[in-house]
Amino acid sequence: MKKQRSQLKSRLSPGEVAKRSGVAVSALHFYEAKGLIASSRNAANQRRYSRDVLRRVAIIKIAQRIGLPLATLSEHLASYPPDKRITAKEWEQLTAQWRDELDKRIETLIRLRDDLNGCIGCGCLSMSDCPLRNADDHLGNQGKGAVLLEQDTDDSELSAGDLLNELLVSTKKL
Repeated sequence: MKKQRSQLKSRLSPGEVAKRSGVAVSALHFYEAKGLIASSRNAANQRRYSRDVLRRVAIIKIAQRIGLPLATLSEHLASYPPDKRITAKEWEQLTAQWRDELDKRIETLIRLRDDLNGCIGCGCLSMSDCPLRNADDHLGNQGKGAVLLEQDTDDSELSAGDLLNELLVSTKKL
């Protein structure tokens, strides 16, 4: 009887998890539907969570805060049982997977910030700017959208401004 009571206390209702973790009950149900967390049912068919779900919800919140898509997080969490607490070593392994993606996002954001006032090669043909930088829409031949911003360059040292200068030089030769 004592053991059964301690097991009951170790299981949390959705409301208790929501209160302790700072997320809505509907978010818990959504995370569960996506396979990010797991629950069980008691004898009255009420959803119950192990206390380990609190750490897992904290991990989900951290991943969302850094902009990691839930689909990516789900792939990364798939190797860890949803009803088991993630250890410090597992946390280290998990976040190592996120670092490269986060570094790429930071690089893209920095490049975007630094080149925000310049042409990004969108093909808009602005009457006040693009005829000077993108005469006759030469960038339109290179692809759709913001080709200078979105291109995967092997020379990551080149900024959009450097690419723009190269474009200006090449268009003057035409």
